[in-house]
Formats: sequence, C-alpha cells, structure tokens
Amino acid sequence: MSVTFTEDKLKKAQEIILRYPEGRQKSALLPILHLAQEQFGWVSSDTMDYVAGLLSITPIEVYEVATFYTMFHLEPVGKHVIEYCRTGPCCAMGGEEVFSHLKTKLGIKANETTSDGLFTLKEVECLAACGWGPCFQIREKYFMHLTNQKVDDIIEELSK
Repeated sequence: MSVTFTEDKLKKAQEIILRYPEGRQKSALLPILHLAQEQFGWVSSDTMDYVAGLLSITPIEVYEVATFYTMFHLEPVGKHVIEYCRTGPCCAMGGEEVFSHLKTKLGIKANETTSDGLFTLKEVECLAACGWGPCFQIREKYFMHLTNQKVDDIIEELSK
C-alpha cells in the first residue's frame, strides 16, 4: 500500500521538521506521527515506514515510539476512541462496575470497535485524574466521576 501525505500535510510535516537542527530531525517524530494519524485515522506499518523516510531514520525507530504510546492507534479505530482508566484509584471508586456497564452498553470488549464504527474501547493505565475517577478520555476531553447514567448520556450524545 502506498502511503503519502496530502500536499497540505506534507507542507506541515516539512515545517515541523525545520523546527529542529540539521541531523536532529528525529525530534519531529511525535508531531509527525500525530499528523499521520490525523490524516489516516491510525498508524499502519506502511505509515511508519513512510514517516521513517520523511525523517531519514530507520523504521524500527518509528515502530519503537509508535508502539510505546497508547495515543497512537496501530489498527483502524472508531470515530470515538474511549480510553478507559483501569488503575487502582479509579477501580476503588467504582470503576470496574462502570467499565462493565460501558462494555455492555457498547456491546464490545476492550480493544474492539462497535459494528457501526462509532466507538473503540481501549484500556489504559492512569489518566492522571485519580481524584476524579472513574474516568475515561476521548481525544483531549476527560469524562470524570463516571456513573452508569453518565456513561449512557455520553454514549447517547456521541451517537448522534
């Protein structure tokens, strides 16, 4: 599969790369991966190879970074990726019950996408909102103090 940025994305990528000194283009890796995910919806191995070429680095250097961070999707995902916190503080505040309700509501398990392509559910480690659990994140927005009713309301709103 041939992966290339659109003209606008390529221009943006070049601007990002120029922020860094010659020979230090690897420093642009995270913002370029974000740019790629923005265009393609996820980061395939072909996309990682393309990014490596843009930055003149080896593909393994891109793979190491893309697979380390949970914000990069290595498989196709739904329109709304729900990153659900599964660590102790959220669980102690009722997170397991709410997570179970969420899975039932969506009809999927963790790391699955609903058949309509609207929601993907990912379990993640701490979202750094321990005092506001249970919580999940969709893109940059946090949903905190979750209850089964709040989950129902959020899913209903995002399903429109």
